[in-house]
Amino acid sequence: MSAVLVSTPLSARAEGQRHSWAAVLQLARFEARKLLLRGPVLAMFALYVGWIVWRMPSNGNGFPALQDVDRATQTGPLLPALAVLLCANQAVLRSLRQDTDRHFGVLVLEPWRRTVAHALSVVPVAALTALLVAAQFTWAVLEPGSVGHGSVGELLVGPLTVLLAGAVGVLLARVVRSPFAAPMLLVLAFFSTVFLGTASTGDDGSATRWLVPVVGGSSSVSLPSDLLGRPAAWHALYLLGLALTAALAAVLVNGGRTKTVAALLVVAVGAGTWGAVGQAGKVPTATVTAREVASVTPEKVQSCERHGRATYCAYPEWMPRATTWANVTDHVQSLTGGTAAREHLLVRQRVDARYGVDGDSAIQPSPVPYQVTVGTGWGGPRVPEFAAAVSSVLVLRSEKAAEQMCDGRMVTIMWLALSWQSDPVAELSRVRLDDSVTGSALVLSPTDPMSMTAGQTAVVRELFTAGSTSVAPKVKAHWAELTAPKVTTARVADLLGVKAPAEADKCD
Repeated sequence: MSAVLVSTPLSARAEGQRHSWAAVLQLARFEARKLLLRGPVLAMFALYVGWIVWRMPSNGNGFPALQDVDRATQTGPLLPALAVLLCANQAVLRSLRQDTDRHFGVLVLEPWRRTVAHALSVVPVAALTALLVAAQFTWAVLEPGSVGHGSVGELLVGPLTVLLAGAVGVLLARVVRSPFAAPMLLVLAFFSTVFLGTASTGDDGSATRWLVPVVGGSSSVSLPSDLLGRPAAWHALYLLGLALTAALAAVLVNGGRTKTVAALLVVAVGAGTWGAVGQAGKVPTATVTAREVASVTPEKVQSCERHGRATYCAYPEWMPRATTWANVTDHVQSLTGGTAAREHLLVRQRVDARYGVDGDSAIQPSPVPYQVTVGTGWGGPRVPEFAAAVSSVLVLRSEKAAEQMCDGRMVTIMWLALSWQSDPVAELSRVRLDDSVTGSALVLSPTDPMSMTAGQTAVVRELFTAGSTSVAPKVKAHWAELTAPKVTTARVADLLGVKAPAEADKCD
């Protein structure tokens, strides 16, 4: 009796491999659909969408800078990322919970191919995240007051974070066959993120801060996009490399020890390492120099336009707002008297970019006569703040003079800044540090704040009640005395025909 060994033809083997990969894709589609319909994933995506709808109308007060919006898209995806990590982990462990592992030996798919399918099932969830990120960014782009430029690298962080979370969930299920491992990993990741973020606060060249998926900035000031100095592209490559490394490591652990898997794992590790090294570098010298120039001598990098009696100089990305600034300047100046009504103003945009997105330094008042500072933000309280800056320069001749002012001229400044607006009392609360409309307070401006006493506040509100039509002629007629140094608040009230305050001028 003899046995005959018949080898399988190469064409039959290739056909079997094609069927195997077709089965992998079918299983991936099934697991992706199941993952998307899991309760925690649906809940987190619903919260994410709600967060976008709630946050976007107030983003930048309706005047967003797109180089800030791209970073703002990175926080929301952390919600679905948490759910995807847990649910992807549970999906891989489903067979363990249901005691079906022993049946997989009779199926077409080898165990490691099933792991590939689980890893691929995370891709549609990441794609859905990318669509929501694109929708959030597009919403900001379509705002009439939007300026600046976004970064593709920054926009990729959200989807890549979800992809990384899913891949880590799959890997964890193949390494630790316990449903408690994923929650413990989330706790560990949270404390690691807090530690790394706290340890590197204020250092935009820190290497450790970029090891976590989402790296924001502590500054509330928008910077020109070419001065950010963030290694966004390197960070996106780092996250992609991590995600691929986790997925391929899961395949390798589960028995996929083929040359292709090994080669892809080497490439993934190399990409992640390349990205980590790239993002760990210091801010380029050219960027540091550009920040210094833009902060100390902005006139070297700004464009200028003439509107009415004023010239507006700004960083190129903000020049479309010159017309909006001019509308405020013209309203304020039209209420003045004397030579101030004909004075030529220079409105210059200023920002301290020397410390990157982690700096939040105050802008020093300009000593240059009739130069007004405007910041990179607009809308909301930024409008009355700028109006106060314009009126203070028209009354005092320079921003620097406001530092030592403590007399009745503050009444004139605030009336000029706010009386032309539809609701001057509401604008008064927005421009004061404590949001009050009574008592003493600090009045905000693009540079140092000004001090306003309780008596001055009371007189300004009386003037608002009297109405701009009746007060404006008196301001023009008594302009010289209203803007004279050391004029008292009581005298200003008397000249403008309202009740004088009981308190004397005494600034805190």
